Amino acid sequence: MSLPQLNNPLHGKTLESILNELLGQYGWDGLAARINAKCFTDNPSISSSLKFLRKTEWARKKLEDLYVATK
Repeated sequence: MSLPQLNNPLHGKTLESILNELLGQYGWDGLAARINAKCFTDNPSISSSLKFLRKTEWARKKLEDLYVATK
């Protein structure tokens, strides 16, 4: 039996909700400054960024780490 993830700030959060929260806080330029990923600099959109983040583990990890650091 696994323990509940009460202290995990990512528990129950979708990648889309994390991205939207960080966009609200930093905007595309702020995300691009914090995470060096082309999806945040070249014609950024939610859908293209999500597609990239789902395929690219290092970028998803950086986004999740940034989210945890802001909470």
